[in-house]
Amino acid sequence: MIGKFILKFLTILLIKVFALISLPVGADRLKDLTSIAGVRTNQLVGYGIVVGLAGTGDGNIGLTLQSMQSMVSRFGLATDVKGLDGKNTAAVMVTGELAAFGKPGQHMNVTVSTLGKAKSLRGGTLLMTPLLGADGETYAVAQGNLVVGGLGVEGGDGSSLTVNIPTVGRIPRGATIEKMVDNPFIGSSNVILNLHQGDFSTALSISEAINDIFGDNVAVPLDASSIKVRSPKDPSQKVAFVSLLENIEVEPSRPAAKVVVNARTGTIVIGGDVRVTPAAVTHGSLTVKIDEKKNVTATGGAVVNENQVVTTPGDAVVTPETDIEVEEEPAKAFVFDPGVSLSTIVDTINAVGAGASDLVAILEALRESGALRAELIII
Repeated sequence: MIGKFILKFLTILLIKVFALISLPVGADRLKDLTSIAGVRTNQLVGYGIVVGLAGTGDGNIGLTLQSMQSMVSRFGLATDVKGLDGKNTAAVMVTGELAAFGKPGQHMNVTVSTLGKAKSLRGGTLLMTPLLGADGETYAVAQGNLVVGGLGVEGGDGSSLTVNIPTVGRIPRGATIEKMVDNPFIGSSNVILNLHQGDFSTALSISEAINDIFGDNVAVPLDASSIKVRSPKDPSQKVAFVSLLENIEVEPSRPAAKVVVNARTGTIVIGGDVRVTPAAVTHGSLTVKIDEKKNVTATGGAVVNENQVVTTPGDAVVTPETDIEVEEEPAKAFVFDPGVSLSTIVDTINAVGAGASDLVAILEALRESGALRAELIII
């Protein structure tokens, strides 16, 4: 039985090697184009306290003092909140990602962030903190010394200096996994591949490439984003099958033509397949400058005595003055021929000296006129 499986495995491997010889240069591996349904990380979060800070903690705020009292009571000690000082303690939130196949006893990294008024976590130690999943179950426990990349100091005169973010730290391998998340990958007779970017043509190409290597009807496209692949149910055979599957190379189809504009930063990304139908564009700019001035004139009177003249001060008179200037640059016109490409669009607009804001206005006008053969996305 084992010999037959090894022979079948080698046969499939040889078929795959010969199939890869004729692949196009722009082909990508399936592991770069897709993800396996159910194989994902899980977010964990927990609340804890960090101790051992050098006076940079939360201070005497209620949340931290209650947490300290609760922690001390676990060891059979009774204390009053009024007798605690939280200047060396900080209330924190602990976050981490549980790997898809994380097993009990393995370790994971965690990030620790302040929740109260703590100014720095440098030199602190996180006490035992349970990490919960979305279902409220405990999947890991975190504890350890923090690694903080930031620095914050204060002077006696109130001056301060902050480098990076001292209120966030990490504990490499600081959490121990206590419970494994059930994964549908084990025991299933199918593998679902989900495309990172849904596309009907790419989904069809992937299913055809899989069927060319493993046989007809092994892969079936479900929609633009998913392909169902029939796989062995035995775990050992399934791992070998997926190992071959994710290294199959396919040339993805060219994406739809898009123009992405960030109106806040002026960043514009134009896809290579963007085309423009015949259109004439005239674009100019109008600048209005308003300058407000206030003229102050002093008033007063003169009193004449026998030997001298005395000037008496009066109220100041404020006279507003407004200057309005209008500058209009001459409009520049250019014509797009039928089906011009990306390089032509960029060269033409740069030739007339249009800036980022001008380019956004031109693209929006082309879209409204129907001349822009692409989807315009403004973020």
